[in-house]
Amino acid sequence: MKTSNNTFKRTEMKYIITKKQRDSLLSEIKSFISPDIHKAYTICNLYCDTDDSRLIRNSIDSPLYKEKIRSRSYGKANKDDKVFLELKKKFEGIVYKRRISINEAEVSSYFNGTSSDDSQINKEINYFLQYYKTIKPKMYIAYDREAYFSTEDDTLRITFDTNILWRTKDLRLSSEIYGNSLLKKGEYILEIKGSYAMPLWLSNALAKNKIYKSKYSKYGKAYIESVKEDLILNKERKEVRRYV
Repeated sequence: MKTSNNTFKRTEMKYIITKKQRDSLLSEIKSFISPDIHKAYTICNLYCDTDDSRLIRNSIDSPLYKEKIRSRSYGKANKDDKVFLELKKKFEGIVYKRRISINEAEVSSYFNGTSSDDSQINKEINYFLQYYKTIKPKMYIAYDREAYFSTEDDTLRITFDTNILWRTKDLRLSSEIYGNSLLKKGEYILEIKGSYAMPLWLSNALAKNKIYKSKYSKYGKAYIESVKEDLILNKERKEVRRYV
């Protein structure tokens, strides 16, 4: 269940869909949902990891337990804007998220060990950072999100993400929103998050539109793409050295 604005416990299911499927699904379930207060917005994330990308490499292996940490803003952040620092864990399909709200300019203090916040969530974040030792921003990922809630169950959240962009340089939430595209044209990532079983009206609508659950991690996919990019770049450098 959702226990507060800063702690969450829920299941999360993801689906890769087309615009046609998105439009049809929304038409099917429109009487059961209402738009988020902002409905459409841009989310910017800095995914943090160890020097050897231990967290995401472990996550890609699909273990029973995995964890990650990221900072997040809604749109490009200024140094005095509030952003979230989030610790996210997943065990046997259940997602646990803990987060704190800080100024964008304060994010770096958490990674160099100078934060003075003594809240319980902050202690958990500090323990995580101390345990992994070399945690730092490794990947910037931004995307446009359209969000809805169930009118029957306010813990049930349905979101559509598109225009996913990633980069491994200029790792600041205060930087411009740009990067390499992660999705094919016309693709969306549908996420269904909730504390209880999926309602029948939603499962029927998914089946009718042939929308099937898929394993998908934005950070995981972007990491794989970045490794491919590095391999290609290294190969090109070797080819150049052969003829120099």
